[in-house]
Amino acid sequence: MKYNRILLKLSGESLMGDDNYGINYANVHHFASEIRSATVAGVQVGVVIGGGNIFRGVQGASKGFDRRQGDQMGMLATVINAMALQATLEEMDVKAKVLTAFTIESVGEKTSWRKAVQELESGHVVIFGGGTGNPFFTTDSGAALRAVEIKADLLLKGTRVDGVYTADPEKDPTATKYTNLTFDEAYEKNLKIMDMTAFTLCKENHMPIYVYDANVSGNLLKVLNGETIGTLLQ
Repeated sequence: MKYNRILLKLSGESLMGDDNYGINYANVHHFASEIRSATVAGVQVGVVIGGGNIFRGVQGASKGFDRRQGDQMGMLATVINAMALQATLEEMDVKAKVLTAFTIESVGEKTSWRKAVQELESGHVVIFGGGTGNPFFTTDSGAALRAVEIKADLLLKGTRVDGVYTADPEKDPTATKYTNLTFDEAYEKNLKIMDMTAFTLCKENHMPIYVYDANVSGNLLKVLNGETIGTLLQ
């Protein structure tokens, strides 16, 4: 494998599948299978999942919720998703540990980088719930933070598009895909890859980002084997 330790970022919406809300078991099973294939290959895997399939703080704020409390509700949604992924991995006989950014003792231990690294080295998939634990930060920022903390070799952003394009390929048929980009080029071109806080954290800590289509079976292993199927930013 080209990479020994990775942090995989998935959106909450990716767990919905064709549903309008909540968790679609077939989709969770797909992502768990992809993660299992990486662990079988000997790769240490950390995961951060968003919560948009259940509740999104920004949307709550637009409907009258206090933004701070709305974001806390969104963080709890990410914990639910983390538990769903853990349960599915364990059905596949993959050891998985949920670490949470705030204390929920019956669900998982509070996140610390030492604990996370210890669990990764013992063969567990570590699923980070609760984002950063603070309002006004996205789960992209949470993923960047955890990737840097555990000294991952690569931060993978799983999307429904096979990389970064000059424009939205679902709207613009003339859009072309980048294979490689520098952080500065992405800044200059104003490419919307991750939120600015997450992107800057990765840039300043030399954390490469790989954007790929996570919905295609086998794609995670292809990335880990060094195949060029998405876009690498470094």
